[in-house]
Amino acid sequence: MPKLLIVEDDAATVVALRGLLLRAGYEVVTAADGREGLRLLFAQRPDLMVLDLVVPELDGWRVLNRARDVSDLPVLVLSGLEGVEHRVRALRAGADDYLVKPFHGEELVARVEALLRRVGHRQWAGEGVGEHLRLVPERRAVLWYGEEVRLSDIEYRLLWLLVRNRGRVVTTRHLLTRVWGDSGGTGGDRVKFAVLRLRRKLRRAAGPDSRDPVEAVRGLGYRFVPGDEDADGSQSAP
Repeated sequence: MPKLLIVEDDAATVVALRGLLLRAGYEVVTAADGREGLRLLFAQRPDLMVLDLVVPELDGWRVLNRARDVSDLPVLVLSGLEGVEHRVRALRAGADDYLVKPFHGEELVARVEALLRRVGHRQWAGEGVGEHLRLVPERRAVLWYGEEVRLSDIEYRLLWLLVRNRGRVVTTRHLLTRVWGDSGGTGGDRVKFAVLRLRRKLRRAAGPDSRDPVEAVRGLGYRFVPGDEDADGSQSAP
């Protein structure tokens, strides 16, 4: 049974969310402030977090940033902040979805279901990915063939998103939306050159003859293939 963490200080909203999600078959834990939310995040390791941005003790923005330092669990922001600037900021900070209050119960449950389907296995700090890769989110770095590789924020978010969907193609448009916050999908060259930079760093760490784990799929996007797997239709050039 998937476990969901709700970080929300409004008691009526918590009651409504808890009832909806329990009826949908989820285990639910709740926190009324950001500090308690982080404590439960570390202690419970939930499968998904529903996060209000305006909570006491530690605001939702800082909870989101800290969560992204230790895990790639899916985060659904549930907020009364309606402006597009808040949505863009949250997505760029690592949220997976953004739903404005007041919300429809069926829509919220459907979004939770979709996020859990899409993300699959949750990655936590220190866990290995495949045979040779380990994420070090608190330093925006990875261990690749035993060598630490420091990445820019963009490079780390790009690799992190590909790793979350390992073995599956992530479209260029989706990468632009999630990594750069470009919902128009018009900056494809940014993805191409970021992938080139990422590949160079990984190759320098592992040696020129090492296998490239980031594969381009012609006309679609990119995928991360761990270990010695091969993917049909891929090519090494971005």
